[in-house]
Amino acid sequence: MPLPRRAQVSLDTTPYYHCVSRCVRRAFLCGKDKESGNNYEHRREWIESKMHNLASIFALDIAAYAVMSNHYHIVLYIDKEKALNWPDSEVILRWQKLFKASNLSLRYLQGDNLDQCEMGKLQEVIALWRDRLMDLSWFMRCLNESIARQANLEDHCTGRFWEGRFKSQALLDEKALAACMAYVDLNPIRANMAKTPEDSSHTSIQRRIRAVITGEQPKELLPLVGGERLNMPKGLPFQLDHYLQLVDWSGRHLDPRKRGCIAEKTPPVLERLGIPPKHWLYLNRNFESRFKGLVGSVEAVQQVCSQLNKHWVHGISNCRHFLSSGPC
Repeated sequence: MPLPRRAQVSLDTTPYYHCVSRCVRRAFLCGKDKESGNNYEHRREWIESKMHNLASIFALDIAAYAVMSNHYHIVLYIDKEKALNWPDSEVILRWQKLFKASNLSLRYLQGDNLDQCEMGKLQEVIALWRDRLMDLSWFMRCLNESIARQANLEDHCTGRFWEGRFKSQALLDEKALAACMAYVDLNPIRANMAKTPEDSSHTSIQRRIRAVITGEQPKELLPLVGGERLNMPKGLPFQLDHYLQLVDWSGRHLDPRKRGCIAEKTPPVLERLGIPPKHWLYLNRNFESRFKGLVGSVEAVQQVCSQLNKHWVHGISNCRHFLSSGPC
């Protein structure tokens, strides 16, 4: 039986999560359906625009994403500190962009004097909204429900468009985060939808590459800021040039039919993370299938299991084998 979402998401454990939503009834999220002949390519823009819009409202940042033919991947960073520092008025304004606000909250924004009872009730509602604006499930709910309504309207049908619930993986350390991001960024290449990362439309890696040409990083994505240091800015703990080299290098070694040899100049990030190149390449093809809810080093997984009072976790043997340092 699947674990409840609250048992899979713990911000005290990690702020990084990999989420996947898949279509049902052989539905197409985007691309061309060979059976019906219909072209749903425009739906890529639907979901890409919606995820960026929601990220600007929620206290979540997008680290990586890829929109495929019948599913999408997204790696999210939950910024709890940001949400807790919002003033009450900011919480109300953000919630109003998603749902209808209460009369009390509207009066509060207009500067009306609320009595003690009304103020107490409003504070309860604002606390609830604040929690939801940093909640992974509410983000995915807003994203999926919007796309499902649009797709059902276009398909002239009703019923489920997505599977019962989205899949999520908690990324417990830098190794898991790097492996998952590269796995997501290389999805279109593995599916033969693109030949190079820069040609992978509607992906985070394409946005990063296009931005780096101008010497910038895309504002819609969590930036890559490098390793630990004093006054560490908010962002992913990898250097931008190292990560782009790593994705490019990995993409050149994806075909399992071609054994070949590992490039002499292995990207530096692998050396820092302590992941053997052969293990890295395997993860680039099999990350989603090898791990379930918790992904990281054995020590990190065991620590979280202890916190969540779990006695066993699926995939821990793969964590030990692929996300541990060792000879190539």
